[in-house]
Amino acid sequence: MKSILTKKIIDTETKPFELILNDKGKIYTFLNPVSYLEALKNKELFKQFDGIYADGSILATAINIMYGEKVTRRSFDMTWVAPKLMEHVQKEHKTLYIIGSQQKSVEKAVDVFKKMYEGINIIGYRNGYLVSEEEKDEEAKNIAKLNPDFVIVGMGIITQEDFLIKVMNAGYQGIGFTCGGFIHQTAMNEIHYYPKWINRMNIRFLYRMWKEPHTRIRYIKAGIIFPTRFMWEKFFG
Repeated sequence: MKSILTKKIIDTETKPFELILNDKGKIYTFLNPVSYLEALKNKELFKQFDGIYADGSILATAINIMYGEKVTRRSFDMTWVAPKLMEHVQKEHKTLYIIGSQQKSVEKAVDVFKKMYEGINIIGYRNGYLVSEEEKDEEAKNIAKLNPDFVIVGMGIITQEDFLIKVMNAGYQGIGFTCGGFIHQTAMNEIHYYPKWINRMNIRFLYRMWKEPHTRIRYIKAGIIFPTRFMWEKFFG
């Protein structure tokens, strides 16, 4: 039996990304073994998304083994989603709004994007620290009024999903993606967060544990709890 999260991941895998980039009024998010555990507590929130990608080879492999479905790791970083989106915005003369991370980080990330994708039209950006529901609602209305072709939101699991739904409810008609720590990572290490050899060896989680010590407890927790919860969802979810 497929849980709602697994079913959405499998269904999303079948959609060509080129079509997703041209199908307005939709929102997408990403789950890895760590965020999957949080998503299980907020299934109603994730039901509202048009698609969910498996952001992590461990989650993708678990689905492949337990469900016999071909799912590939799809992350919002420079190994997959980000370059496809940025190139589309640049070449098709689309507009982009970015919200997330600290102000200095988002400003640096925007500078990096503009240097790498000459002429890219980023019509707005700001930090992701919205301290009240009123401030979130106001910013959601602002984005809906600007109505960029694409918006990316990097606020951390649950917070970013909740905010992106607010944007849609405010009347936004474009396409939205959550991006996790992508803005922060870009600001830290220019555009390519993971070295090529790390990508080749498929040990991105180990690199991030070394690079960002605060992630270690989360990854250890996921390594212990995720397999049990994933199998429980398979048979009883």
